[in-house]
Amino acid sequence: MHAELVIRSERPDQPEVLALLDALDTYLAGLYAPEDNHILGVQQLLAEDVLFLVARRGGAAVGCGAARRMPAEPDTGGMAYGEIKRMFVAPAQRGQRIAEAMLAQLEAGLRSDGIPQALLETGGDQAEALRLYRRAGYAVRGPFGGYPDNGLSVFMAKAL
Repeated sequence: MHAELVIRSERPDQPEVLALLDALDTYLAGLYAPEDNHILGVQQLLAEDVLFLVARRGGAAVGCGAARRMPAEPDTGGMAYGEIKRMFVAPAQRGQRIAEAMLAQLEAGLRSDGIPQALLETGGDQAEALRLYRRAGYAVRGPFGGYPDNGLSVFMAKAL
């Protein structure tokens, strides 16, 4: 039996969380060239406009994710949005719906801030991520936020 999963807002600059972010960076570096990885660094994750969540089981950090509040832009229908970033679950913890729970909590945080939509950019080679987002109600859309339409990225959106 697994210990209870606890997801809460925490700082991304803790050693355990930095290890998760490093594991994510290593995974992404194995899939894409550096210029095709659109990663928020730790300092950017510490910004006031970012909700950063850590999932813990038995006290150990097993996952993380962020939502960055963004202003309206023409590519988002003139509406503000929350951008989902840095979603990662430790490989040994996958298959337990941890990412799904984190994503739902990020969306709830955006909703409570009055943000009407969540958008994200992920890679076409990340089948697990694409399945997660589709199951959560995200649909493919065009580029936003200045991301290049490089043929590697998949852009998705969900009304909140």
